[in-house]
Amino acid sequence: MARITLEGLTKRYPGGAYAVRDVDLDIADGEFVTLIGPSGCGKTTALNMIAGLEDITSGTVRINGGIVNDSPPKDRNIAMVFQNYALYPHMTARKNMGFPLRLAKEDKAAINAKVEEAARILDLTGHLDRKPAHLSGGQRQRVAMGRAIVRNPRAFLMDEPLSNLDAKLRVQMRVQIARLQRRLGTTTVYVTHDQSEAMTLGDRVVVLRDGIVQQIDTPQHLYDHPQNLFVAGFIGAPPMNFLPAVLEEDTLRTALGALPLDDRKRQDLERRNAPRKLIVGLRPEDFEDAALTGERRATGVTFTATIDVLEPLGSDVYAYFTTERSPSTAELRALTTEAEPATAGQRPEPMVTRLNPATHAREGRPLQLWLDTTKIRVFDPTTGIHLTRPGR
Repeated sequence: MARITLEGLTKRYPGGAYAVRDVDLDIADGEFVTLIGPSGCGKTTALNMIAGLEDITSGTVRINGGIVNDSPPKDRNIAMVFQNYALYPHMTARKNMGFPLRLAKEDKAAINAKVEEAARILDLTGHLDRKPAHLSGGQRQRVAMGRAIVRNPRAFLMDEPLSNLDAKLRVQMRVQIARLQRRLGTTTVYVTHDQSEAMTLGDRVVVLRDGIVQQIDTPQHLYDHPQNLFVAGFIGAPPMNFLPAVLEEDTLRTALGALPLDDRKRQDLERRNAPRKLIVGLRPEDFEDAALTGERRATGVTFTATIDVLEPLGSDVYAYFTTERSPSTAELRALTTEAEPATAGQRPEPMVTRLNPATHAREGRPLQLWLDTTKIRVFDPTTGIHLTRPGR
């Protein structure tokens, strides 16, 4: 198995643009680490540098302590699983899985034994004599994973392996990958644009933006305590809501009304010498229909909003409304530019709340909403730093 260490890993192209910049990351033996970020953030480039498929401008890649910057991919004993499966269409699943072993000139009996074992692990035993054209998308992806497993590599590197699958199959394969990695205990680095994959699979998650690491943390800590505005807005579905706020002693004045600060948050802001103008972050699940809050009502504030859109999902209802103003910073514009480049930052962003399905909310009508003020996050609009993050 392998411990993978990146020290100041940098990729700079001839024109001067950086794909990856000064990445430091220590991946423990047997750990599952996911890399996530917007398109073009450098996650695949970083993975390719670990694999030896991309030249390194500066910094080092170590595997089990040894520097492998100049080692060819075949000498690193790392297996990659790609988005497009990369299966040979004229070969059966059995031959596709055994291909790297045949290249290594292993004994036929040993190859067959390893393929059979991998097929058993991946539930492919009944499909080994089929060609890729006669396999489903999930089966083809499992064949690609089987080809990696038979090599018994020191690490798996996976580059968005599930992105070609439909939503239901993606969830099923995600569970299989998690079980497989736990069973084999192989160090795994997994690139994805899907935060559900990143959060459910990874022991730790690395969030990248413009080639720079924004935060490395466990999934829950990343969600609960984002380091800055970008991470706060990128992690979470639906994403965090943001509002401009003005600090007045122990209260934040916002478009939703006055939001009281508890003692810890007030002390955090004092210690960090927070500016008067701030940004407040509110998770959708920290709202509720005020009529359904019961005893929780005392821990928050209520306000009235006109509901623009309702999205009933069975277990939840997403209710959207619009406030008078939305904050505009480089970090927040970066979150909206990829989805709506032409209009990013030009209009108020709708607020989204996640409500109990028993809510009486109706589109076009006012609703009294409740907000749990113990869950608010406060950010510096200039630096984007989370000012009320515990342990700072």
